[in-house]
Amino acid sequence: MDKPIAKPKGWRRHRLLVFVSAGVVVLAVLAAALRWAPGAGAISVKRREIELAEVRRAPFDDYLPLRAAAAPLSSTFVVAIQGGQVAQVLAQDGQEVAAGTPLARLVNPQLTLDVTSREAEISGRLGDASAQQLALQQARAAREAEIADANYKLLTARRDLSRHERLRAAGLEADAAVRPFADEAAYEADRLKTLQGELAQEDVIRRTQAAQIRKTAARLNSNLDVVQSSLGALVLRAPASGRLTNFTLQAGQPLRAGDTVGQVDGEGAYKLLADVDEFYLGRISPGQTASAQLDGRTVPLVVLRVLPQVTDGRFRAELGFKDAPPATIKRGQSLDLRLTLGGVRPALVLPNGPWLEASGGAWAFVMTSGGRAERRAIATGRRNLDQVEVLRGLSPGDQVVVSSYSGLEAYKHLIIR
Repeated sequence: MDKPIAKPKGWRRHRLLVFVSAGVVVLAVLAAALRWAPGAGAISVKRREIELAEVRRAPFDDYLPLRAAAAPLSSTFVVAIQGGQVAQVLAQDGQEVAAGTPLARLVNPQLTLDVTSREAEISGRLGDASAQQLALQQARAAREAEIADANYKLLTARRDLSRHERLRAAGLEADAAVRPFADEAAYEADRLKTLQGELAQEDVIRRTQAAQIRKTAARLNSNLDVVQSSLGALVLRAPASGRLTNFTLQAGQPLRAGDTVGQVDGEGAYKLLADVDEFYLGRISPGQTASAQLDGRTVPLVVLRVLPQVTDGRFRAELGFKDAPPATIKRGQSLDLRLTLGGVRPALVLPNGPWLEASGGAWAFVMTSGGRAERRAIATGRRNLDQVEVLRGLSPGDQVVVSSYSGLEAYKHLIIR
């Protein structure tokens, strides 16, 4: 026969305590889950995977570190003035050449034939001009001969007139016998005057014609020089003194007029070419100073030119040496520069780091209470190799995530564990 089992005293209280304890544990777990579980726009990251830095006020040295390469200060292209086929290469790439040094010889049979034909044509026209000039000289000579003859006849007539006038004065001749000699002398005097006037008028015309003939001859000679120089252009020559570069001609290679076949770089004079982040495009201008360390000494530099074209987020600046370039510098050699943008002054700063690559300095993750970091809009200004200036959005003492933001661009909060 079964016996009823008596329940221990206080069992209801014990069971209630168990239920209450379990509920508390469940609520705690849920609270923890709600606290640590990422919400919308949030992501969990491990503390060891991020780097924090404190916003602080410190001296800011406004400079820009750059890496530049040495390049010739001046370069002159070697251009084929006439087309043709390379018959002979007379110089090698990298060779030092003087201005006018033959570099290669071309052949162009059609050009040679055209030049010969043009030379013959121009020479014929030059012969015509010479004949015209000779005809002018002959015409003047003929007129001068007429004047000389008229002058002689006038002298003869005056001599005869003088003799007959003496005879008349002696009573040996009548007036009627003297009059023909007076008429002859007057005629010859008028004829001489007429011839001299005609010579003066013809001289004016001759001078105009002679000037035109000389201009025509000069133009023809100039054309002849151009035609002959076109054959001379089949020999490619160094346009300046320096080192021949990018010169890769081969025998038999065809060239067209205007083709660039190389360049001559000036020796002993160099500039530095630096590619700069487009962030600094508005802050770099000609005349700014810079410096480089070379052979254990500081070399002063100056910005010569800024090329504003931006390619792949960078633009180019050209810098020159304030003094004579160091003797040890070589074409293509790389130098580390320090470009001065401004003076040293206090500023609110953060470390320059990978966080700027994704944010561009427009926002940052700032630590808040409870192990979280919120995304906050900020404004940054000047940068150097170590620091970035904070203009607004942050205060001294703020803790900012300065490690890479790659992959975090879409989130508003970081939950740091």
